[in-house]
Amino acid sequence: MEHGELIQRQLKISFFLSMIFVACLSAIGIWVLVYDEPVLGGGLLGLALLWLFESLLEYQYQKKQISEDFLSARFELGQVQTDLLKSIPIPYVQTSRKGDILWYNDSFRDLMGSKEIKKNISQIFPGLQKKQFPQQAISKELHILFGERKYCVKCKGTTADMSSGDSGEAVITEPVLDFYFFDETQLVEYREAYKGKNLVAGLIYIDNFEEVLENMEEVRQSLLLALVERKVVKYMHDLNAIIKKFEKDKFIFVFEEKSLDILVESRFSLLDEVKSINIGNDLSATLSIGVGVNAPGYLETYESARIAMDLALGRGGDQAVVRDGDTISYYGGKSQKVEKSTRVKARVKAHALREIMLTHDRIFIMGHRIPDADCIGAALGIYRLARTFNKKVYIVMDKDSPSVEPIVTGVLTGQPQGEEDIFISGDQALNLRDTNSMLVIVDVNRPGMTECPDLVKLEKTIVMLDHHRQTNDTIKNTVISYVEPYASSTCEMVAEILQYIPDKPRLRPIEADALYSGILVDTDNFVVKAGVRTFEAAAYLRRAGADVTRVRKMFREDMDSCKKKAEIINSAEIYLDEFAIATFEGEEVAGATVIGAKAANSLLDVQGIRGSFVITRIPGWIYISARSIDEINVQTIMEKFGGGGHLRVAAAQIKNSTIEKVEKELKELLLTMKEEGEL
Repeated sequence: MEHGELIQRQLKISFFLSMIFVACLSAIGIWVLVYDEPVLGGGLLGLALLWLFESLLEYQYQKKQISEDFLSARFELGQVQTDLLKSIPIPYVQTSRKGDILWYNDSFRDLMGSKEIKKNISQIFPGLQKKQFPQQAISKELHILFGERKYCVKCKGTTADMSSGDSGEAVITEPVLDFYFFDETQLVEYREAYKGKNLVAGLIYIDNFEEVLENMEEVRQSLLLALVERKVVKYMHDLNAIIKKFEKDKFIFVFEEKSLDILVESRFSLLDEVKSINIGNDLSATLSIGVGVNAPGYLETYESARIAMDLALGRGGDQAVVRDGDTISYYGGKSQKVEKSTRVKARVKAHALREIMLTHDRIFIMGHRIPDADCIGAALGIYRLARTFNKKVYIVMDKDSPSVEPIVTGVLTGQPQGEEDIFISGDQALNLRDTNSMLVIVDVNRPGMTECPDLVKLEKTIVMLDHHRQTNDTIKNTVISYVEPYASSTCEMVAEILQYIPDKPRLRPIEADALYSGILVDTDNFVVKAGVRTFEAAAYLRRAGADVTRVRKMFREDMDSCKKKAEIINSAEIYLDEFAIATFEGEEVAGATVIGAKAANSLLDVQGIRGSFVITRIPGWIYISARSIDEINVQTIMEKFGGGGHLRVAAAQIKNSTIEKVEKELKELLLTMKEEGEL
């Protein structure tokens, strides 16, 4: 095509030069004619006219000849292409943009066999629909099933074409689609067979090994362990897996990936089988399972299984976590995490935290957005610890949040000399940070939910203290990660840490009150998740100056809040006969999220209610408070909305949505989970 355009361009240049010569000759003829040489002038003009006529005829003739030669060559080339397409052993079809069949080759005829070749390709292949066709001159790959064979169909759109019309003139035809059919049945079989042979690595831990054996007779302990081991080994052998016990409460196993589907379909029934073992033990044994699959190599597969196990343990155990590349799936996790009786871990973390704080000059403490009593209480406990070491300490928190206003007011009233700038914004923290600063994150383990996510990205030294169950997007780059899902609150964890610091931090009364209130609010007045260590932490705070009456007065509700809570409860809808769902327009209500959370707690007192959900609208966000007593795991429900929490207490924050949309999604999710047996 480029060669043809070049010839046509040269022809036009030649004609243009001829016209210049004619013009010059005519000008000379006129000049001679004016100066009394009529014969010579007339002759020159006649010659110019004759040259013009001959040039026009020559131009038209050559133009037509070139066009005919090009069309002839194109036709011959098209004929060769047609013959090639007709004889190639790959089924080929040419259609219009709508899918109407224009032409097909012999291989396509053989593919169809005795079947009728219909007018439109979509009528023959239901997997090829017009909406899937490429709209421009690009290629697109589609995979279809035809009969018992699988085909990879490569479809390519062409631009407008030129052909010879009835009058011999070049005409423009409509763009067409080219379909090539490649039989990939055997390739898919090989691919699936290869995938089924991939190595899957896994770990199995007995979560509560020490706790189960603690209150059992010695003669029964070995029997219980033998029964658990027998269940685990038999279950894995049924999957054709190799399993090896490498510690008294830990197993490692490997099997082919095709067996993973069996595990997933059964939703890891081994978890329930082990829990059902009862030979007089007061506490049921629970397992955590971590599975790694589709990693680049064997070592990476094992590392993926180890990460999955860390997630399972960080979420409270009694569950299975499958890490497939970057995709993480959770199964089980319906049991409450058993409280650890030993404080060894708290002591180790306390000493490690002290050593890190001593090596940094500036310390930032940060919690989650929309801080609550547990968040600010834990932050104040760590603040006092850092001030004991004479460090520059700042709490990155929105101090204007209504839910923590009583504590903030108490902290700022009578603040000791030199501690006036205790609360700062995220932007201020970003300006103050340097190479010798560190960050302590409390009551949250997801970077996107912190007060200032940019600070998490920039700080190199991060310590995380939290009691929420971890998710796959937990903060990764921490030097200390102390996450205990069994703990009632982060305030309980901080209170334990403070007891193991040799320097013995002296809490101000308001700081002790804040820590105590964090425990009080998160346990719903020592009703939810309150274990032995919870009361021990509360006792320590009482000795440190916390006053129960003062805390109670601090968190008393005004009459408007009481009325709002009553309105929420009154408007609640009973969904599926066992879930209470209420909505609350709290954009202009101070402490709306706290009111919604208290209403969710109150709705659990209604007989027959297994779970309660209060959806609250606040400026820019939709907030869900989820509660249950002991029958359903509200954390897994809130994780679907990007939130988290605990089995019985959870929440989610949703941006750029509406109450109506969130309520509809929540109802659909509850219905789906109930139908699938997850609730």
